[in-house]
Amino acid sequence: MRTGAAFNGDVRIHFDTFGDPNHPTLLLVNGLGSQCINYQEAWCEMFAAEGLHVVRYDNRDVGLSSHLPDVEYTLTDMAADGIAVLDALGVQRAHVMGLSMGGMIVQTMAIQHRERLLTMTSVMSTTGEPEYRQSSPRAWELLTAPGATNREEYVQQWINGLREWGSPEFADEGRWRADAERAFDRSFDPAGVGRQFMAVGRSGSRAEQLPGVTTPTLVIHGDRDTLLMSPGGRRTAELIPGARFELIEGMGHDYPPQMWRHWVDLVVSHIREHS
Repeated sequence: MRTGAAFNGDVRIHFDTFGDPNHPTLLLVNGLGSQCINYQEAWCEMFAAEGLHVVRYDNRDVGLSSHLPDVEYTLTDMAADGIAVLDALGVQRAHVMGLSMGGMIVQTMAIQHRERLLTMTSVMSTTGEPEYRQSSPRAWELLTAPGATNREEYVQQWINGLREWGSPEFADEGRWRADAERAFDRSFDPAGVGRQFMAVGRSGSRAEQLPGVTTPTLVIHGDRDTLLMSPGGRRTAELIPGARFELIEGMGHDYPPQMWRHWVDLVVSHIREHS
């Protein structure tokens, strides 16, 4: 693994890379409050082993990237952060995959920076249309609860969330705790997560722009996702011409290690089909 930094104006974006930089690049984009380490090293190495140059990065306001307490921004700015990472690496065109809010970001890239994208994979995400942003009452309650104030509260909120929206068959509270502790120790900024949440809200719907997307698109969703339910993914695939929709049985709003192989196979097959 190699590390680096990109700049979108004054905003510094931390990134890590895996694999041969001469191979096609796969840019991995995170969800709300998610640091790049949620794309765990072993998972990134699986993609790299398929002949990809894998890049993960911290969105603004999380992890080791700039935290912006006095700045209002939208998904347009966050998409430009990802493009800045490609610029810093000298990558003209890349495959992109985004999870949850990251799916919204890569959709925005496909709308505003189509010349930089080879393929797009949007996972467990939606179009920005309110009627397709469906959550269970409990999931919404947990998502919008006041932020944690210390390490143990943070870990417990992480566990409580995954109890509600995680993949039931692969529930593992020991793994969840270890992941949460690692994330907290790397960076803790609940206000930054709140600013990301506001950015999603002020960005509005992409429904009018998505039918103009020309990037070959794969849409993945889990049938056990209670945080962003599968109609959001189906709607995304309906709006993007030629998009392929894959519903994964048993998958919630998470990505347990037991699902990595299947996920890698889906994305790599999509990339090779359009290379």
